[in-house]
Order: sequence, then C-alpha cells, then structure tokens
Amino acid sequence: MANVDRPSGLIPVGHLDGSKWNGAVQMFLFDQSNAVYIGDPVKSGGTAGAAGVFVNGINCEGMPNADRAAAGNTLVGVVIAFTPLYNDQTVIHKAADSTKRIGLVVTGPDTVYEVQEDSVGNDIAVTQVGNNFDMITWAAGSTVSGVSIVELDSSDSSGTSTAQFRLLRLAPTVGNELGTNAKWLVYINEHEFKTTTGV
Repeated sequence: MANVDRPSGLIPVGHLDGSKWNGAVQMFLFDQSNAVYIGDPVKSGGTAGAAGVFVNGINCEGMPNADRAAAGNTLVGVVIAFTPLYNDQTVIHKAADSTKRIGLVVTGPDTVYEVQEDSVGNDIAVTQVGNNFDMITWAAGSTVSGVSIVELDSSDSSGTSTAQFRLLRLAPTVGNELGTNAKWLVYINEHEFKTTTGV
C-alpha cells in the first residue's frame, strides 16, 4: 500500500533516550512579516521584544524573537502553536503581515521529530540512515489548518557534519513503509544550542 502524501512539517514525538516528548516549549516573539505555520522549523531573529511590547496582554519585553527558517539555516527549534489572537481566533498560524504573534517553540536539542520525505529525485534508502539532510519547502502552509508543508529533502543526503537534520529511522507508524512519501524520525543536527557561536 502506498504512503499517503500528507506533509505536516515536523511533529515532536520523543527524545533521543527513547522517552516520549514531554511537551516542554519556550515562548518566542514572532514579529517579522514572514508567514509561519505549525510544524515549521524556526531560527532565532537575533534580538528580543522591546520595552512596552505586549501581544494580547502578554509582556514581551526581553522575549527572544524568532522567524521561519529556510534550508541551510541553523535552527532553534520547531513551532507547534501560537497563542490566540483576541480579535480573530480562527487564525492559528502567523500570517504574512506585521501582526505580532507569540509562538510556542520546542527547543530541546535532543527532541525527535516525525517528518515526511519529499521523494523528489529519489526516495530515501535504508543505507542513508544516520546521514544528514536539509529541509525543503515548496510553498506556504495551509491558511485553513495552519499546518506547515515542510518536508525532508530526500535528494540532499550528506555523510558530513553539515545539514539540518540527522536521519534516525523510519517512523514506526501503522501503514508507513519505505518508498515515496515515507515518514522518518529525525533530530535537529544544526541546532543553535549545540554551538558556541551566538546569534
């Protein structure tokens, strides 16, 4: 049976020691004009909320900011939710405008995520488990569901220390199999908390 082609960004499922994901997140201020969707990998913006900045009643002074990441960026984590907008609670992603949002970001560098491969150029082979891969985004996520369509770039395998994600194994979910649009478990290889270089 063929795998379902349903990219959903990155979904936290556990930790490298085998324990389940514990639900821990950090709040980040998303104050750039880029659209950001649930499951998007994100990077630090290099600054923080100024004095007097509030978002829906939450004081953002000194809160680090973040933005949607691209292939090749060093990552701070994955955004899994945004605090509600008082005036429109149907918008669950960060729209491509100047509206400030507070995002809940999974920042643990040992977090394991499930992600779909894009299968463009080739499918990921079992011999590539342990290799590193970058992400790929074909277009914006869904403005209806708010969900990301980021995938693992299956043709961007690297045996070197570079690339954003380390491939751990095929996701052991019912119906998932090797081949086109397979779901894999990964962790962030190029994580800001693993480097001594500041942002």
